[in-house]
Amino acid sequence: MNHNVGGIDRVIRIVAGVVLIALAATGTIGIWGWIGVVPLATGLIGWCPAYLPFGIKTCKTR
Repeated sequence: MNHNVGGIDRVIRIVAGVVLIALAATGTIGIWGWIGVVPLATGLIGWCPAYLPFGIKTCKTR
């Protein structure tokens, strides 16, 4: 699997995912905050399936 999520994009995804999960865990934003698992996972893995149909790559080519 090739990476298609670059450095800054990964950091933003991980931070957003952790924030959403934390807000959901504390009951601040409700159950929908658990959707933060998706950006967290894509940030950690470095691959986003939503980028495939559009041919987007935010990572540097090797």
